[in-house]
Amino acid sequence: MPIKKKRISPRQKMINLMYLVLLAMLALNVSTDVLEGFSLVADGLKKSTDNASKSNMGIYSTFDQQMKNNPAKVKQWYEKAQYVRGMSDSLYNLAEELKEAIVRKSDGKDADINNIKNREDLEASTQVMLAPGTGRGKELFNAVNSYRERIVKMVTDKEKREIISSNLATEVPTKAKVLGKNWQEYAFENMPTAAAVTLLTKLQNDVRTAEGEVLHNLISNVDVKDIRVNQLNAYVIPNAQTVVQGGRFSAQIIMAAVDTTRRPTIYIGGKQIQSDKGYYETVCTKTGDFTFSGYIEMLNGSGEKVRRDFTQKYSVVAPSATVSADIMNVLYAGYDNPMSVSVPGIPSSKLRVSMTGGSFEQKGEGKYIARPSTPGTEAVITVSAESEGRMQEMGKFTFRVRKLPDPTAFIAYTADGGENHFTGGGLSKQILMSTEGIGAAIDDGLLNIAFRVNSFEMLLFDAMGNAVPYKSNGANFSDQQKAQMRGLARNKHLFIRDIHATGPDGIERTLNGVMEVIIK
Repeated sequence: MPIKKKRISPRQKMINLMYLVLLAMLALNVSTDVLEGFSLVADGLKKSTDNASKSNMGIYSTFDQQMKNNPAKVKQWYEKAQYVRGMSDSLYNLAEELKEAIVRKSDGKDADINNIKNREDLEASTQVMLAPGTGRGKELFNAVNSYRERIVKMVTDKEKREIISSNLATEVPTKAKVLGKNWQEYAFENMPTAAAVTLLTKLQNDVRTAEGEVLHNLISNVDVKDIRVNQLNAYVIPNAQTVVQGGRFSAQIIMAAVDTTRRPTIYIGGKQIQSDKGYYETVCTKTGDFTFSGYIEMLNGSGEKVRRDFTQKYSVVAPSATVSADIMNVLYAGYDNPMSVSVPGIPSSKLRVSMTGGSFEQKGEGKYIARPSTPGTEAVITVSAESEGRMQEMGKFTFRVRKLPDPTAFIAYTADGGENHFTGGGLSKQILMSTEGIGAAIDDGLLNIAFRVNSFEMLLFDAMGNAVPYKSNGANFSDQQKAQMRGLARNKHLFIRDIHATGPDGIERTLNGVMEVIIK
């Protein structure tokens, strides 16, 4: 609501503007720990993508060799493989191009996608993907949809089709739909550069994974008798190559193009694993990059034992969560502070959030209300997430607790079709007499909190120059005060002081300062 104030100098206007910009920067600050977490996840995804690409290239090489040996039989499968290769490379390269464009927008023409300097930049992804007329978000949206629709038609296994469709989904979560955002706005609007690059890296990983699923399906149509023994290779198919500390690394170990009626024997670290389907699992207790190795033994069509060695790398990252105050980096005692809580990759329904020194209540998907009780203390918010059937702590976040600042007193009146707040200076007698009393509120651009006025004093000077006080025991002008105001002549002064008000925290305070009213 507009506030009628005294005219201020251009210098003071500039100071006020700089203050608002500073507050906005503080409110939008993204912690370096979260940005570092995005970098770790992006590195893990890149390693996973590189491994998937190598695996896919091995299958393409097998197709090339088989095409030379028996083109009549292999041609239809070879052509389908090349079709998959073309459309997969197209979407992969588009994502890479967008990553480079976002990083250049953030860091300049000498930007290095592997060494992002301005990782916290919130404007680069928005401009590249959503700028009117030039934004490429719609292009990416259409490309992902087209690729998903074509690739799932080439996967015969229903469960794998569902996984691929889920990984490449472009549906906006229900909460975002309420806000009226489309997929590209939801994914890239005001997204830090590090997060936008990580999102596109995940898309590249999903593309290579989907490509690999189709290639394995196609290669299975080529008779194993047409492949020489030295073309058989061992493959490790992990559920994920980046694991949160305390979680489990899971992988399926298979030999490509084998007879499914024959189960290979698998050894890791010199010990045979007991799994009919080649499923391997280990608990990850430390962070870092790890490698496990072993070999597979099985009988070929001639009854000879065939052995193939394998190695597999994976990364374990520390758990991370994001807790941000929607107003600023403090909490106010006795007040409903809006909060946002999220953990990358985990839905809000799987989160458990608690706070010391007050109450913490969920109000929607990822939205909470924090109400600390004691100013001058610290409130610690703990975030846990359900993962693999158990609760795991994702982080603790400490906020300073302060008392709500004092409000500003005003006289509310209606003019020009809206409500105005008069805080001092000249005011017409007609407007003054039409008002009921005074109000008080915090309205600084961040907070908008109304207070209840309990009492105030109006001070007038009589003909002898004596100060005469008139007390009101509420927010409204008393009959005596109204009578005195009615008798005031033009250019006479009255003063409102000793204002007592109570905020939502239940604390009554006496406001400093005096409101001067000059009758016009």
